[in-house]
Amino acid sequence: MSENLNKKVEAQQEVSIESKLKALYELQRNDSNIDKIKILRGELPLEVQDLEDEIAGFKTRITNFNDEIKQFKSTIGKKKNEMKESEQLIKKYKEQQMKVRNNREYDSISKEIEYQSLEIELSTKRIKEFASNLSEKRATVQNLNEILSEKKKDIKHKKSELSAIIKETKKDEVTLSEKSQKIQGVIEPRLLNAYSRIRNNARNGLSVVPVYKSACGGCFNKIPPQRQLDVASRKKIIVCEYCGRILIDSDIVKEFDDELNLTANIDNE
Repeated sequence: MSENLNKKVEAQQEVSIESKLKALYELQRNDSNIDKIKILRGELPLEVQDLEDEIAGFKTRITNFNDEIKQFKSTIGKKKNEMKESEQLIKKYKEQQMKVRNNREYDSISKEIEYQSLEIELSTKRIKEFASNLSEKRATVQNLNEILSEKKKDIKHKKSELSAIIKETKKDEVTLSEKSQKIQGVIEPRLLNAYSRIRNNARNGLSVVPVYKSACGGCFNKIPPQRQLDVASRKKIIVCEYCGRILIDSDIVKEFDDELNLTANIDNE
């Protein structure tokens, strides 16, 4: 009685492992189809993101340059006001100079006139420097605005192209994503985490691969005969000792393909 019970438990475990392997492979096929849709989009999403970052950078630079331009204009305005004040003081001092009572007063006023004249010369020099900088900043802003305009045209074109591709593939992607969620619901968290970890580390996104011609379908390294037998038995989860991918019997792939072909034939009829 005990022996029969153990055989029954063992059989249930075997079926359970086989079901897990099939679920993992079904999830892999489904996720690979989602990957194909993303490949169809190519580098467009990244290009759009890069352009958005560039545009934001150009806008920030233009804003900063415009702030500098405002500062230069404000400084030039202040210097011009200072020049007017100096001119008025010179006029005032010259009038006072005509009424002095001694040489000491005359020399003192002359020094003030000289000082204000130097202030006018210095302000004139500074205004020229600021005007030159202002001209350069304006030219830079104009150049940046032209580049920004081109970038906006580029991103508009790429967004339009990306939108068309997304519109074309969105329905399939949503269906596949919903199917992936459904499949994930029947896979235990530990296995699902392992699947996701392997998939994220694999360049081609393959986490579950069949054994073809005695080799791993992911890294193509030879699988030892005993390990091949373990994979074919479907009694436990076997991973490739070289790349860490989950290995399945190639017959599982054939079973899925046959089922897919049968469904397609029924739909066509």
